[in-house]
Amino acid sequence: MPIREIRGEKQQQYIMSKFEDLKVSVQEIIDLIAAKNDREANNKLLEVNETLDEMLDHAEEDEDLREISRYQVLLNQLHVKINGEEQVDGE
Repeated sequence: MPIREIRGEKQQQYIMSKFEDLKVSVQEIIDLIAAKNDREANNKLLEVNETLDEMLDHAEEDEDLREISRYQVLLNQLHVKINGEEQVDGE
C-alpha cells in the first residue's frame, strides 16, 4: 500500500474520531443549556468551534466537509439559543 494511502487512512480515522468527540461535546452543550448554565455552555461552544475550525483545515473529503458544515449550522443555532441573538457571518 502506498504511503499516501496510509496517510489518507490515518487522516480519515482522525477525522472520524473527531466527529465522535464533537457528538459528545455538542450533547454536553445541550445539557448545559438545559441546566441553565449559559456561561459554561458558551465556553464549551467556543471550544467546540475551535475544534471544528481545526477539522476544517484538515478535511479533504467532500462528505467530511458536508458534516463539518452541518455542525457549523448546529453550533450557530446553539449560539443563538444561549445568547438570544442572531449570529451573522463575520461577527
